[in-house]
Amino acid sequence: MPLYSQDQIQTIASKIKDVRFGMFTTCDADQLLTSRPLTTQQIDNEGNLWFFTTDEAAFTLDLPRHPDVNISYSAPERQLYLSIAGQAFLLKDKAKARELWTPEARNWFPKGVDDPHLTLIRVRIQSAEYWDAGSSKMTQLVQMARKALTGRSTIRMDRPTTICL
Repeated sequence: MPLYSQDQIQTIASKIKDVRFGMFTTCDADQLLTSRPLTTQQIDNEGNLWFFTTDEAAFTLDLPRHPDVNISYSAPERQLYLSIAGQAFLLKDKAKARELWTPEARNWFPKGVDDPHLTLIRVRIQSAEYWDAGSSKMTQLVQMARKALTGRSTIRMDRPTTICL
């Protein structure tokens, strides 16, 4: 069951559709935050983000122990900044890999979906917030826990809000 309405998922999808890379931040074994650029392959109707990676990447070893991640997107030319927090899951799923496959992915995985190291990351979105400077508003989509407590699924803020980094 999706945490967000289709309108909320579509809002996130429309914001990131033309942003080539998201900075994918994880926590390593020493509790240090590390980031790397990853290309979002899809945001599905359930509100999951999908990425390709290799199981040889060091950060993939940390994900099972520290599944909480953040992906930040920016399009300065559009004055758009978006941050998504969620839980990441590693999957080996050739059918899903075929569904998501693009010609550009071959640059990273020359053997295609048969590459033994090709791994999918599914991020279940828990919260998303974006700053759209063109509208001078900060919009925050709330976490599942808040939705469960209040019964509300969206908070719209009428004034800019500072995000602590």
